[in-house]
Amino acid sequence: MSKLIINGGNRLIGEAGIQGSKNSVLPILAATVLVKGESVIENCPLITDVEATVKILRYLGCKVKREGHTVTVDSTDADKYDIPDDLMREMRSSVVFLGAIIGRMGKASLSTPGGCEIGLRPIDLHLDSIQRFGVNIKEEYAKIEFETVKPLEGTNITLSFPSVGATENIILTACMAKGTTVIRNAAREPEISDLADFLNRCGAKISGTGEGTVVIEGVERLYPSKHRVIPDRIVAGTYMAAAAMTHGKIHISSVIPAHIAPVIPVFEEAGCDISIRGNDITLTAPPRLKSIKTVRTMPYPGFPTDMQAQIMAMTTVCHGTSVIIETIFESRYKHVSELLRFGAKIRVDGRMAVTEGIDKLTGASVISSDLRGGASLVLAGLAAQGKTAVDGVKFIDRGYENIEGVLASLGGSVTRSERNEADGAGEEQV
Repeated sequence: MSKLIINGGNRLIGEAGIQGSKNSVLPILAATVLVKGESVIENCPLITDVEATVKILRYLGCKVKREGHTVTVDSTDADKYDIPDDLMREMRSSVVFLGAIIGRMGKASLSTPGGCEIGLRPIDLHLDSIQRFGVNIKEEYAKIEFETVKPLEGTNITLSFPSVGATENIILTACMAKGTTVIRNAAREPEISDLADFLNRCGAKISGTGEGTVVIEGVERLYPSKHRVIPDRIVAGTYMAAAAMTHGKIHISSVIPAHIAPVIPVFEEAGCDISIRGNDITLTAPPRLKSIKTVRTMPYPGFPTDMQAQIMAMTTVCHGTSVIIETIFESRYKHVSELLRFGAKIRVDGRMAVTEGIDKLTGASVISSDLRGGASLVLAGLAAQGKTAVDGVKFIDRGYENIEGVLASLGGSVTRSERNEADGAGEEQV
């Protein structure tokens, strides 16, 4: 069991490079199942969700080799169409394998996915969409069986909500389906475009990503290729929030500023100075942050739900009242009870959270229950007076590569403590 031990109060100053995108690399690795040959994926972050994805690829029969941030997948001999329950439970994003497996094998067998508990993320949109390709679906107990009786056929799909996962699964299913598939009200996130860029390198014919209507012309086969994953916009935003909360200054290199555009106005409203040059962003925080009138999470290009918890942590030390409205997930305020332990003043009413900023947070022992909520607790610890211990680091490790090392390089006092459960005394080893 790991904990992050934080001694707060240090200004974060310096430069941080940003890891590859978690939300891009997972569907891209799943997409390699469609390619009969060796795919090389660069800039893969060292996070546990990638480890879980690699386990699934190997179970399916792929040969996977990892060298640093490069993952090579040879799916030539992939021959399985099911994913065991224990692997599905490791991460909710595992459902993205559905389209790839059906596209390759013509059938699939999955159980309900696991991961962070941030509220219902029903896969009804996935199932309804996959069925439109001529796939028969049978549900019983916790298993869902998919089977085709004839070749997949392109179709027209209008999503009731621009779901990222459903858009990805439709694209993966459509790549080698006969004819044309059109997705209307498709998710527009940069990660969708990154997936399409990889598939197009492999010979797919996908257009319109990022514009709401995506068109996929089916092809007979996909060919091996090399691809570099885009930088993680959520990780970049998290470290910007860390610098803002500690009255610091951070230079973030090798990012795509356009992807971070939805969060920049929030930092500027709080009084931060933002400078953008090429692929670099510099944030300089004021001595005291100002309150943020209203932040409403929305599908891209709106404010990302994956930054809601981190911005909430920031508002706890802003001067005045800030309002956050969560429209994407109904249970994404689980970090609030833990932020209150720092002395934060937050009231929640349904999907709305109102924060009254205070001068100083106080260090506390807290427990992370999901990825982004865990990041918000780390941010609060950095800004708090005294010592903070963040438990449940396994959730944070799902999406942040060496978070303690990055923050320490910026001047934060953050270390990882390993508790040896085999020791009767339960001592911590730092």
